[in-house]
Amino acid sequence: MASQSAQPQSVHDFTVKDAKGNDVNLGIYKGKVLLIVNVASQCGLTNSNYTELTDLYQKYKDQGLEILAFPCNQFGSQEPGTNEEIQQFACTRFKAEYPIFDKVEVNGSDSAPIYKFLKSSKGSLFGDNIKWNFAKFLVDKEGHVVDRHAPTTSPLSLEKNIKKLLEKA
Repeated sequence: MASQSAQPQSVHDFTVKDAKGNDVNLGIYKGKVLLIVNVASQCGLTNSNYTELTDLYQKYKDQGLEILAFPCNQFGSQEPGTNEEIQQFACTRFKAEYPIFDKVEVNGSDSAPIYKFLKSSKGSLFGDNIKWNFAKFLVDKEGHVVDRHAPTTSPLSLEKNIKKLLEKA
């Protein structure tokens, strides 16, 4: 039997909280390509990112793409709302149908374990820390982090890589 202290091997080894505070085992996403994004409602990047994330999701959800959005208030306090307000904002204004989870911290000692794992899997040129809202991690069907993209990277520019991962058996 595996010990509890075993190092997580993939994103699927984590349990996170949804916006209502319920546990979600990310193992339910085995076999799906994931785009994991830290989101914020009041950022200069909000409109373009949410719009393009919704476009990508609509286009590829039936082929196995899931977008996992984690609200974060660590950058310029640009996600001050409650989980309910965040959900309403994303779903009403941007027609987001993908899951939006509990608000998390992505940097520092209180970083969510999933973000510690993502950052340790793919550091950036400037160290491990997430630089701003809308950093993106592309995860393959086995739960391994394949790529990390800057907040300014357009979600639609990842389409080619997403398609490649979706086509892998």
